[in-house]
Amino acid sequence: MEENFASLEKYNFWNGNVPELGFLRKEYTDKIFDYTGNKLIKVLIGQRRVGKSYILRQLAYRLISEGTNPENIFYINKEFTEFDAVQNYQDLEDLYKLYKSKLKPSGKIYLFIDEIQNIEGWERFVNSHSQDYVEASELFISGSNSKMLSGELATLLSGRYVSFEIFPFSFNEYTGITDKNASKQSYIEYMESGALPELFVLPNEETRRNYIRAIKDTVLLRDVIQRHQIKDPKLLEDIFIYIVNNSSNLLSITNIVNFFKSNNRKTSYDTVSNYLGFIENTFLIHRAERYDIKGKETISGNCKYYINDLSFKNYLYPGFGYGIGYKLENLVYLELRRAGYEVYVGITRNKEIDFVAKKADRLIYIQSTYLLLGEDTIRREYNPLETIKDSYEKWVISLDDISLPSQQGIRHIRVWELWQELL
Repeated sequence: MEENFASLEKYNFWNGNVPELGFLRKEYTDKIFDYTGNKLIKVLIGQRRVGKSYILRQLAYRLISEGTNPENIFYINKEFTEFDAVQNYQDLEDLYKLYKSKLKPSGKIYLFIDEIQNIEGWERFVNSHSQDYVEASELFISGSNSKMLSGELATLLSGRYVSFEIFPFSFNEYTGITDKNASKQSYIEYMESGALPELFVLPNEETRRNYIRAIKDTVLLRDVIQRHQIKDPKLLEDIFIYIVNNSSNLLSITNIVNFFKSNNRKTSYDTVSNYLGFIENTFLIHRAERYDIKGKETISGNCKYYINDLSFKNYLYPGFGYGIGYKLENLVYLELRRAGYEVYVGITRNKEIDFVAKKADRLIYIQSTYLLLGEDTIRREYNPLETIKDSYEKWVISLDDISLPSQQGIRHIRVWELWQELL
């Protein structure tokens, strides 16, 4: 492990070194920082390349700015090849002991371990140090698999961690990094590009397309094919493509199986179901279940899928028919999730409500549409909401230039103004 100490020096804040911090994602850092100063393990989860590493470094830098000695920060990113030697929790423990013997930090140590799921048995290291009452430490970890905190691990760490799902840039962050004003035009530009942080430092369309393709290939290969020993990698990718091009549509596994069978592709219900689950675990896609508004319960069967970033659609599969209204719906879903809402597809009196969004005591029924062009479109979007007789908030969200007055308690919200309405 001695040879790995140089890598630790390279990526840490010691000796006046400041690793790249990227665009400050204050909405996340403020929220996470509220949970510091205790033994809770701070867990950042989300798709590869959404910016978890930057946020971890921003948190470390904030600790230093508020008085923490830089030598009390221990940071490792398992994605970096320099740390390939750290294969399991014992290797990580050896590296941590080497750090302490070299720097001899005094007081609480803050451990930042990025993409920790790549370290075998990592939970043993985390559980040990998070509960060590002799040597004070506080842990911040990140991972790219939604099952990282499931099953036995959730039981092991029960009540001792708090998780934060990290998404690509919000529209608010997009305007911040591009110095653009929030408007209909800038929102359309946001919708037609992508929101993964690295996209904003790439020089042209071709490099962005290659970058997005590399992310897709890496996630499917490393996080799905290798981990789950997938027997039909081509089918796995084709299922992902199918979801990208049918995002915001009600789907069932049977629909997907029949689609492939109609194209002379042999598959089964169980295979498609498993492959979908594997892709969902990587955060490339999200599932929204149907919700019976009258019965106040979820309904099994059909559901909707949304992609984690529209760059997969815009840069990889732009030739397929896909209306701007579907992209808008996808972005509204992501914004609701960013704001901490549970999101469902509403069903009432055989009518569909795009979203039922729930957060604590707040519940919002939402319709999203590209433009409210004419009375027929207005009636189509408002009528399902009018059939709901309870007193919870009801919104119609669109890209219209002018905000329409409320109708029967239903508010119209321009999509580029959505974020402040959710706070």
